[in-house]
Amino acid sequence: MGLSGRLFLLTVAFVVLAEILVFVPLLASYRLSRLSDRVAAAQVAALVLRAAPEGNVSDDLARRLLAELGARAVAVRDGEAWRLLSVEPMPETVAETVDLREQDWTGAIRGAFRTLLFPADTPIRAVGNGRSGVGAVEVLVDEGPLRERLIAFALRLLAACAVIATLAAGLVFFVLQRTIVRPVLRLARNIAAFADDPERPDRPAACAPRTDEIGQAEAALARMEVALGGELRQKRRLAELGLSVSKINHELRNLLTTAQLLGDRFESVADPVVQRVAPRLVATLDRAIRFCEATLAYGRATEPSAQRRMVPLAPLLDELTDLGGLMPAAGVQVSVRAPDDLEIDVDPEQLLRALTNLVRNAVQAHAAARTQGAHVEIEGAREGARGSGRVTILVSDNGPGVPPRARANLFAAFQGSTRPGGTGLGLAIASELVRLNGGTLCLDETPSGARFRIVVPDRAAQAKAA
Repeated sequence: MGLSGRLFLLTVAFVVLAEILVFVPLLASYRLSRLSDRVAAAQVAALVLRAAPEGNVSDDLARRLLAELGARAVAVRDGEAWRLLSVEPMPETVAETVDLREQDWTGAIRGAFRTLLFPADTPIRAVGNGRSGVGAVEVLVDEGPLRERLIAFALRLLAACAVIATLAAGLVFFVLQRTIVRPVLRLARNIAAFADDPERPDRPAACAPRTDEIGQAEAALARMEVALGGELRQKRRLAELGLSVSKINHELRNLLTTAQLLGDRFESVADPVVQRVAPRLVATLDRAIRFCEATLAYGRATEPSAQRRMVPLAPLLDELTDLGGLMPAAGVQVSVRAPDDLEIDVDPEQLLRALTNLVRNAVQAHAAARTQGAHVEIEGAREGARGSGRVTILVSDNGPGVPPRARANLFAAFQGSTRPGGTGLGLAIASELVRLNGGTLCLDETPSGARFRIVVPDRAAQAKAA
Protein backbone atom coordinates (compact mmCIF):
# COMPACT_ATOMS: atom_id res chain seq x y z
CA MET A 1 0.00 0.00 0.00
CA GLY A 2 1.43 3.33 -1.07
CA LEU A 3 1.50 6.65 0.69
CA SER A 4 -1.87 7.68 -0.79
CA GLY A 5 -3.61 4.54 0.45
CA ARG A 6 -2.20 4.82 3.96
CA LEU A 7 -3.09 8.49 4.06
CA PHE A 8 -6.68 7.71 3.03
CA LEU A 9 -7.07 5.01 5.68
CA LEU A 10 -5.63 7.26 8.38
CA THR A 11 -7.96 10.08 7.34
CA VAL A 12 -10.99 7.79 7.48
CA ALA A 13 -9.89 6.40 10.84
CA PHE A 14 -9.48 9.83 12.40
CA VAL A 15 -12.78 11.09 11.01
CA VAL A 16 -14.59 7.98 12.26
CA LEU A 17 -13.02 8.44 15.68
CA ALA A 18 -14.23 12.04 15.74
CA GLU A 19 -17.73 10.90 14.71
CA ILE A 20 -17.78 8.32 17.51
CA LEU A 21 -16.83 10.98 20.02
CA VAL A 22 -19.81 12.99 18.78
CA PHE A 23 -22.24 10.08 18.27
CA VAL A 24 -22.11 8.65 21.81
CA PRO A 25 -22.95 11.89 23.69
CA LEU A 26 -25.70 12.72 21.18
CA LEU A 27 -27.28 9.30 21.71
CA ALA A 28 -27.26 9.74 25.49
CA SER A 29 -28.58 13.29 25.15
CA TYR A 30 -31.48 12.13 22.96
CA ARG A 31 -32.53 9.51 25.53
CA LEU A 32 -32.45 12.09 28.32
CA SER A 33 -34.43 14.53 26.20
CA ARG A 34 -37.15 11.91 25.57
CA LEU A 35 -37.41 11.21 29.29
CA SER A 36 -37.45 14.96 30.00
CA ASP A 37 -40.37 15.32 27.57
CA ARG A 38 -42.31 12.65 29.47
CA VAL A 39 -41.66 14.45 32.76
CA ALA A 40 -42.65 17.80 31.26
CA ALA A 41 -45.88 16.30 29.88
CA ALA A 42 -46.58 14.82 33.30
CA GLN A 43 -46.84 18.39 34.64
CA VAL A 44 -50.30 18.56 32.97
CA ALA A 45 -51.35 15.40 34.76
CA ALA A 46 -50.14 16.96 38.02
CA LEU A 47 -52.46 19.94 37.44
CA VAL A 48 -55.36 17.57 36.77
CA LEU A 49 -54.68 15.67 39.96
CA ARG A 50 -54.57 18.86 42.00
CA ALA A 51 -57.85 20.10 40.47
CA ALA A 52 -59.70 16.81 40.97
CA PRO A 53 -61.81 16.43 44.14
CA GLU A 54 -59.62 14.78 46.78
CA GLY A 55 -57.03 14.11 44.02
CA ASN A 56 -59.07 11.26 42.49
CA VAL A 57 -59.87 11.01 38.77
CA SER A 58 -61.91 8.42 36.95
CA ASP A 59 -60.26 5.38 35.44
CA ASP A 60 -61.29 6.47 31.93
CA LEU A 61 -59.70 9.94 32.37
CA ALA A 62 -56.59 8.42 33.94
CA ARG A 63 -56.28 5.94 31.05
CA ARG A 64 -56.54 8.73 28.46
CA LEU A 65 -54.03 10.91 30.30
CA LEU A 66 -51.51 8.10 30.59
CA ALA A 67 -51.97 7.19 26.92
CA GLU A 68 -51.30 10.78 25.90
CA LEU A 69 -48.24 10.87 28.16
CA GLY A 70 -46.91 7.51 26.92
CA ALA A 71 -46.40 6.48 30.52
CA ARG A 72 -47.53 3.64 32.73
CA ALA A 73 -47.95 5.74 35.91
CA VAL A 74 -47.36 9.27 37.20
CA ALA A 75 -46.60 10.23 40.81
CA VAL A 76 -46.80 13.86 41.98
CA ARG A 77 -45.60 15.23 45.32
CA ASP A 78 -47.87 18.00 46.54
CA GLY A 79 -46.39 19.35 49.73
CA GLU A 80 -45.70 16.36 51.91
CA ALA A 81 -48.26 14.10 50.18
CA TRP A 82 -47.88 12.00 47.05
CA ARG A 83 -50.64 11.57 44.49
CA LEU A 84 -50.58 8.67 42.06
CA LEU A 85 -52.10 8.46 38.57
CA SER A 86 -52.24 4.84 37.44
CA VAL A 87 -54.69 2.24 36.15
CA GLU A 88 -52.41 -0.79 36.53
CA PRO A 89 -50.75 -2.34 39.55
CA MET A 90 -47.36 -0.79 40.30
CA PRO A 91 -44.33 -3.02 39.46
CA GLU A 92 -42.16 -4.18 42.29
CA THR A 93 -38.86 -3.22 40.52
CA VAL A 94 -37.78 -0.86 37.78
CA ALA A 95 -35.07 -1.30 35.13
CA GLU A 96 -33.39 2.02 35.95
CA THR A 97 -33.99 5.23 37.85
CA VAL A 98 -33.02 8.38 35.96
CA ASP A 99 -32.88 11.53 38.07
CA LEU A 100 -33.09 14.40 35.59
CA ARG A 101 -32.30 16.89 38.34
CA GLU A 102 -28.70 15.66 38.44
CA GLN A 103 -26.92 15.28 35.09
CA ASP A 104 -24.49 12.32 35.16
CA TRP A 105 -23.15 11.88 31.63
CA THR A 106 -21.33 8.63 32.29
CA GLY A 107 -24.52 7.12 33.69
CA ALA A 108 -26.51 8.61 30.79
CA ILE A 109 -24.17 6.98 28.25
CA ARG A 110 -24.35 3.62 30.03
CA GLY A 111 -28.16 3.87 30.17
CA ALA A 112 -28.40 4.67 26.45
CA PHE A 113 -26.35 1.63 25.46
CA ARG A 114 -28.21 -0.56 27.91
CA THR A 115 -31.52 0.48 26.35
CA LEU A 116 -30.16 -0.23 22.86
CA LEU A 117 -28.43 -3.53 23.55
CA PHE A 118 -30.02 -5.00 26.69
CA PRO A 119 -33.65 -3.78 27.06
CA ALA A 120 -35.57 -4.82 30.18
CA ASP A 121 -39.22 -5.85 30.64
CA THR A 122 -39.66 -3.53 33.61
CA PRO A 123 -40.24 0.23 33.10
CA ILE A 124 -37.83 3.12 33.63
CA ARG A 125 -38.44 5.53 36.48
CA ALA A 126 -37.76 9.16 35.53
CA VAL A 127 -37.66 11.84 38.26
CA GLY A 128 -37.84 15.59 37.60
CA ASN A 129 -38.73 18.91 39.21
CA GLY A 130 -42.35 20.00 39.32
CA ARG A 131 -43.92 23.38 38.53
CA SER A 132 -46.76 25.51 39.86
CA GLY A 133 -46.39 24.35 43.46
CA VAL A 134 -45.66 20.73 42.58
CA GLY A 135 -42.57 19.52 44.41
CA ALA A 136 -41.47 16.64 42.17
CA VAL A 137 -42.82 14.47 39.37
CA GLU A 138 -42.05 10.82 38.76
CA VAL A 139 -42.96 8.92 35.59
CA LEU A 140 -42.84 5.21 34.82
CA VAL A 141 -42.05 4.77 31.12
CA ASP A 142 -41.98 1.49 29.20
CA GLU A 143 -38.57 0.87 27.65
CA GLY A 144 -39.88 -0.69 24.42
CA PRO A 145 -41.22 2.48 22.72
CA LEU A 146 -38.19 4.42 24.03
CA ARG A 147 -35.84 1.85 22.50
CA GLU A 148 -37.62 2.03 19.13
CA ARG A 149 -37.28 5.79 19.03
CA LEU A 150 -33.64 5.54 20.17
CA ILE A 151 -32.85 3.03 17.39
CA ALA A 152 -34.49 5.27 14.77
CA PHE A 153 -32.51 8.28 16.03
CA ALA A 154 -29.27 6.25 16.06
CA LEU A 155 -29.83 5.16 12.46
CA ARG A 156 -30.50 8.71 11.33
CA LEU A 157 -27.43 9.90 13.25
CA LEU A 158 -25.27 7.15 11.75
CA ALA A 159 -26.40 8.08 8.26
CA ALA A 160 -25.62 11.73 8.89
CA CYS A 161 -22.25 10.82 10.40
CA ALA A 162 -21.44 8.59 7.43
CA VAL A 163 -22.21 11.41 4.99
CA ILE A 164 -20.22 13.93 7.03
CA ALA A 165 -17.33 11.49 7.47
CA THR A 166 -17.24 10.74 3.74
CA LEU A 167 -17.26 14.40 2.80
CA ALA A 168 -14.69 15.35 5.46
CA ALA A 169 -12.41 12.42 4.64
CA GLY A 170 -12.68 13.16 0.93
CA LEU A 171 -11.88 16.84 1.38
CA VAL A 172 -9.00 16.17 3.77
CA PHE A 173 -7.63 13.45 1.49
CA PHE A 174 -7.92 15.69 -1.57
CA VAL A 175 -6.14 18.57 0.15
CA LEU A 176 -3.38 16.35 1.54
CA GLN A 177 -3.03 14.60 -1.80
CA ARG A 178 -2.55 17.93 -3.57
CA THR A 179 -0.33 19.60 -0.98
CA ILE A 180 1.77 16.70 0.36
CA VAL A 181 1.47 13.38 -1.47
CA ARG A 182 1.91 14.66 -5.02
CA PRO A 183 4.92 16.85 -4.17
CA VAL A 184 6.51 13.96 -2.27
CA LEU A 185 5.93 11.63 -5.22
CA ARG A 186 7.39 14.27 -7.50
CA LEU A 187 10.44 14.47 -5.25
CA ALA A 188 10.76 10.67 -5.34
CA ARG A 189 10.54 10.64 -9.16
CA ASN A 190 13.17 13.39 -9.40
CA ILE A 191 15.50 11.45 -7.10
CA ALA A 192 14.97 8.24 -9.09
CA ALA A 193 15.60 10.08 -12.38
CA PHE A 194 18.76 11.61 -10.94
CA ALA A 195 19.93 8.17 -9.77
CA ASP A 196 19.38 6.76 -13.29
CA ASP A 197 21.26 9.57 -15.06
CA PRO A 198 23.15 11.81 -12.59
CA GLU A 199 25.18 13.54 -15.32
CA ARG A 200 22.21 14.70 -17.36
CA PRO A 201 22.95 18.36 -18.22
CA ASP A 202 19.35 19.50 -18.80
CA ARG A 203 18.23 18.67 -15.29
CA PRO A 204 14.75 20.19 -14.67
CA ALA A 205 14.64 23.02 -12.19
CA ALA A 206 12.53 23.07 -9.03
CA CYS A 207 8.77 22.76 -9.52
CA ALA A 208 6.06 25.19 -8.52
CA PRO A 209 7.44 27.87 -6.18
CA ARG A 210 6.54 27.08 -2.60
CA THR A 211 7.78 28.55 0.66
CA ASP A 212 6.95 25.62 2.94
CA GLU A 213 9.18 22.68 3.87
CA ILE A 214 8.38 20.74 0.68
CA GLY A 215 9.25 23.76 -1.44
CA GLN A 216 12.53 24.11 0.43
CA ALA A 217 13.22 20.40 -0.10
CA GLU A 218 12.53 20.71 -3.84
CA ALA A 219 14.82 23.74 -4.12
CA ALA A 220 17.55 21.99 -2.11
CA LEU A 221 17.21 18.87 -4.29
CA ALA A 222 17.50 20.95 -7.45
CA ARG A 223 20.63 22.67 -6.15
CA MET A 224 22.10 19.35 -5.04
CA GLU A 225 21.43 17.75 -8.44
CA VAL A 226 23.06 20.62 -10.30
CA ALA A 227 26.10 20.68 -7.99
CA LEU A 228 26.51 16.91 -7.77
CA GLY A 229 25.94 16.48 -11.50
CA GLY A 230 28.71 18.98 -12.18
CA GLU A 231 31.01 17.20 -9.73
CA LEU A 232 30.32 13.84 -11.35
CA ARG A 233 30.96 15.23 -14.83
CA GLN A 234 34.23 16.72 -13.58
CA LYS A 235 35.19 13.40 -11.95
CA ARG A 236 34.47 11.59 -15.21
CA ARG A 237 36.61 14.04 -17.13
CA LEU A 238 39.36 13.62 -14.55
CA ALA A 239 39.12 9.84 -14.92
CA GLU A 240 39.45 10.19 -18.68
CA LEU A 241 42.37 12.54 -18.11
CA GLY A 242 43.97 9.97 -15.80
CA LEU A 243 43.68 7.34 -18.54
CA SER A 244 45.29 9.72 -20.99
CA VAL A 245 48.09 10.45 -18.52
CA SER A 246 48.67 6.74 -18.08
CA LYS A 247 49.06 6.35 -21.85
CA ILE A 248 51.40 9.34 -21.96
CA ASN A 249 53.44 7.92 -19.09
CA HIS A 250 53.75 4.65 -20.95
CA GLU A 251 55.22 6.33 -24.01
CA LEU A 252 57.24 8.77 -21.91
CA ARG A 253 58.82 5.90 -20.03
CA ASN A 254 60.07 4.44 -23.31
CA LEU A 255 61.49 7.81 -24.36
CA LEU A 256 63.16 8.35 -20.99
CA THR A 257 64.67 4.86 -21.15
CA THR A 258 66.29 5.73 -24.47
CA ALA A 259 67.48 9.05 -23.03
CA GLN A 260 68.97 7.19 -20.07
CA LEU A 261 70.91 4.92 -22.40
CA LEU A 262 72.27 7.95 -24.21
CA GLY A 263 73.10 9.63 -20.91
CA ASP A 264 75.13 6.62 -19.81
CA ARG A 265 77.54 7.30 -22.71
CA PHE A 266 78.34 10.74 -21.28
CA GLU A 267 80.26 9.05 -18.47
CA SER A 268 83.01 8.14 -20.94
CA VAL A 269 83.44 11.76 -22.12
CA ALA A 270 86.52 13.46 -20.59
CA ASP A 271 85.06 16.97 -20.59
CA PRO A 272 84.92 18.20 -16.93
CA VAL A 273 81.56 19.95 -17.48
CA VAL A 274 80.09 16.75 -18.85
CA GLN A 275 81.60 14.76 -15.97
CA ARG A 276 79.90 17.15 -13.50
CA VAL A 277 76.50 17.19 -15.21
CA ALA A 278 76.27 13.60 -16.46
CA PRO A 279 75.70 11.87 -13.07
CA ARG A 280 72.98 14.32 -12.16
CA LEU A 281 71.34 13.91 -15.58
CA VAL A 282 71.41 10.13 -15.28
CA ALA A 283 69.95 10.27 -11.74
CA THR A 284 67.20 12.62 -12.88
CA LEU A 285 66.28 10.37 -15.80
CA ASP A 286 66.30 7.37 -13.48
CA ARG A 287 63.87 9.08 -11.08
CA ALA A 288 61.60 10.07 -13.98
CA ILE A 289 61.51 6.49 -15.24
CA ARG A 290 60.68 5.11 -11.79
CA PHE A 291 57.93 7.70 -11.37
CA CYS A 292 56.38 6.75 -14.73
CA GLU A 293 56.53 3.07 -13.81
CA ALA A 294 54.90 3.74 -10.44
CA THR A 295 52.12 5.74 -12.10
CA LEU A 296 51.48 2.95 -14.59
CA ALA A 297 51.55 0.33 -11.83
CA TYR A 298 48.89 2.03 -9.76
CA GLY A 299 46.84 3.23 -12.71
CA ARG A 300 45.64 6.25 -10.72
CA ALA A 301 46.84 9.59 -9.48
CA THR A 302 47.68 8.11 -6.08
CA GLU A 303 51.17 8.04 -4.64
CA PRO A 304 52.93 4.95 -3.23
CA SER A 305 53.72 4.82 0.47
CA ALA A 306 56.74 6.81 1.56
CA GLN A 307 59.95 4.87 2.19
CA ARG A 308 61.22 7.16 4.93
CA ARG A 309 64.80 7.14 6.23
CA MET A 310 67.27 9.63 7.62
CA VAL A 311 69.04 11.31 4.67
CA PRO A 312 71.24 14.43 4.40
CA LEU A 313 69.20 17.44 3.31
CA ALA A 314 71.96 19.56 1.70
CA PRO A 315 72.61 17.22 -1.29
CA LEU A 316 68.87 17.15 -2.06
CA LEU A 317 68.67 20.93 -2.01
CA ASP A 318 71.77 21.25 -4.24
CA GLU A 319 69.90 19.45 -7.03
CA LEU A 320 67.39 22.32 -7.13
CA THR A 321 69.87 25.05 -8.01
CA ASP A 322 69.72 24.32 -11.73
CA LEU A 323 65.92 24.87 -11.88
CA GLY A 324 66.49 28.59 -12.37
CA GLY A 325 67.45 27.71 -15.92
CA LEU A 326 63.92 26.58 -16.75
CA MET A 327 63.17 30.17 -17.80
CA PRO A 328 66.52 31.55 -19.01
CA ALA A 329 65.02 34.88 -19.99
CA ALA A 330 63.74 35.48 -16.45
CA GLY A 331 67.25 35.28 -14.96
CA VAL A 332 66.07 33.60 -11.74
CA GLN A 333 68.75 32.72 -9.22
CA VAL A 334 68.11 29.72 -6.97
CA SER A 335 70.14 29.55 -3.78
CA VAL A 336 70.12 26.93 -1.04
CA ARG A 337 71.25 27.07 2.56
CA ALA A 338 71.33 24.14 4.96
CA PRO A 339 73.92 22.74 7.41
CA ASP A 340 76.00 19.90 6.05
CA ASP A 341 75.15 17.66 8.99
CA LEU A 342 71.38 18.29 8.80
CA GLU A 343 69.44 15.06 8.22
CA ILE A 344 65.72 14.71 7.55
CA ASP A 345 63.46 11.66 7.98
CA VAL A 346 61.77 11.42 4.56
CA ASP A 347 61.52 9.53 1.32
CA PRO A 348 64.18 11.50 -0.60
CA GLU A 349 62.59 11.07 -4.02
CA GLN A 350 59.17 12.27 -2.82
CA LEU A 351 60.65 15.26 -0.96
CA LEU A 352 62.71 16.22 -4.01
CA ARG A 353 59.61 16.06 -6.20
CA ALA A 354 57.68 18.26 -3.77
CA LEU A 355 60.49 20.84 -3.62
CA THR A 356 60.85 20.73 -7.39
CA ASN A 357 57.18 21.62 -7.81
CA LEU A 358 57.52 24.55 -5.38
CA VAL A 359 60.68 25.93 -7.03
CA ARG A 360 59.27 25.47 -10.53
CA ASN A 361 56.13 27.40 -9.56
CA ALA A 362 58.27 30.21 -8.17
CA VAL A 363 60.41 30.39 -11.33
CA GLN A 364 57.36 30.42 -13.57
CA ALA A 365 55.77 33.16 -11.44
CA HIS A 366 58.94 35.26 -11.80
CA ALA A 367 58.94 34.74 -15.56
CA ALA A 368 55.27 35.73 -15.89
CA ALA A 369 55.74 38.86 -13.75
CA ARG A 370 59.18 39.71 -15.24
CA THR A 371 60.57 40.39 -11.78
CA GLN A 372 63.81 42.36 -11.62
CA GLY A 373 66.51 40.63 -9.61
CA ALA A 374 64.36 37.51 -9.23
CA HIS A 375 65.63 34.95 -6.81
CA VAL A 376 64.37 31.85 -4.96
CA GLU A 377 65.90 30.89 -1.63
CA ILE A 378 65.65 27.46 -0.03
CA GLU A 379 66.80 26.97 3.54
CA GLY A 380 66.52 24.14 6.01
CA ALA A 381 66.87 24.01 9.78
CA ARG A 382 66.28 21.52 12.58
CA GLU A 383 64.37 22.05 15.81
CA GLY A 384 65.14 19.54 18.54
CA ALA A 385 67.50 16.60 18.68
CA ARG A 386 68.04 14.21 15.80
CA GLY A 387 65.40 11.49 15.82
CA SER A 388 63.00 13.33 18.13
CA GLY A 389 62.68 16.80 16.62
CA ARG A 390 61.53 18.21 13.32
CA VAL A 391 63.00 19.81 10.21
CA THR A 392 61.63 22.99 8.63
CA ILE A 393 62.26 23.86 4.97
CA LEU A 394 61.39 27.36 3.69
CA VAL A 395 61.00 28.08 -0.03
CA SER A 396 60.90 31.89 -0.44
CA ASP A 397 60.84 34.16 -3.48
CA ASN A 398 60.54 37.87 -4.19
CA GLY A 399 57.91 37.44 -6.91
CA PRO A 400 54.34 38.77 -7.15
CA GLY A 401 53.10 36.46 -4.38
CA VAL A 402 49.92 34.37 -4.28
CA PRO A 403 46.74 36.25 -5.29
CA PRO A 404 43.98 36.24 -2.63
CA ARG A 405 41.48 34.48 -4.91
CA ALA A 406 43.81 31.45 -5.16
CA ARG A 407 44.44 31.03 -1.42
CA ALA A 408 41.12 29.30 -0.62
CA ASN A 409 41.85 26.31 -2.91
CA LEU A 410 45.63 26.63 -3.05
CA PHE A 411 46.34 22.92 -2.53
CA ALA A 412 43.30 21.56 -4.41
CA ALA A 413 43.94 19.88 -7.75
CA PHE A 414 42.80 21.86 -10.81
CA GLN A 415 41.54 24.66 -8.55
CA GLY A 416 44.60 26.29 -6.97
CA SER A 417 46.38 27.63 -10.05
CA THR A 418 48.01 31.02 -9.45
CA ARG A 419 48.82 31.89 -13.07
CA PRO A 420 46.90 31.87 -16.40
CA GLY A 421 47.12 28.53 -18.16
CA GLY A 422 48.22 26.68 -15.03
CA THR A 423 46.65 23.36 -14.02
CA GLY A 424 46.93 23.80 -10.25
CA LEU A 425 48.50 20.34 -9.92
CA GLY A 426 51.98 21.37 -8.71
CA LEU A 427 50.96 22.54 -5.23
CA ALA A 428 48.40 19.71 -4.87
CA ILE A 429 51.06 17.10 -5.66
CA ALA A 430 53.59 18.78 -3.36
CA SER A 431 51.09 18.86 -0.49
CA GLU A 432 50.21 15.18 -0.98
CA LEU A 433 53.87 14.14 -1.06
CA VAL A 434 54.65 16.08 2.13
CA ARG A 435 51.63 14.50 3.89
CA LEU A 436 52.80 11.03 2.87
CA ASN A 437 56.00 11.76 4.77
CA GLY A 438 54.12 12.85 7.89
CA GLY A 439 54.70 16.56 7.30
CA THR A 440 52.70 19.67 6.53
CA LEU A 441 52.91 22.25 3.73
CA CYS A 442 51.49 25.73 4.20
CA LEU A 443 51.82 29.27 2.88
CA ASP A 444 53.19 31.88 5.29
CA GLU A 445 51.90 35.42 5.46
CA THR A 446 54.57 37.74 4.05
CA PRO A 447 54.51 41.44 3.09
CA SER A 448 55.84 40.63 -0.38
CA GLY A 449 56.59 37.57 -2.46
CA ALA A 450 55.64 34.10 -1.29
CA ARG A 451 57.07 31.73 1.30
CA PHE A 452 56.06 28.08 1.58
CA ARG A 453 56.87 26.20 4.78
CA ILE A 454 57.44 22.44 4.94
CA VAL A 455 57.62 20.90 8.41
CA VAL A 456 58.56 17.23 8.69
CA PRO A 457 58.81 15.74 12.21
CA ASP A 458 60.96 12.70 12.87
CA ARG A 459 59.00 9.51 13.20
CA ALA A 460 59.77 9.20 16.92
CA ALA A 461 58.44 12.70 17.57
CA GLN A 462 55.47 12.06 15.34
CA ALA A 463 54.58 8.85 17.20
CA LYS A 464 54.92 10.61 20.56
CA ALA A 465 52.61 13.42 19.44
CA ALA A 466 50.06 10.90 18.17
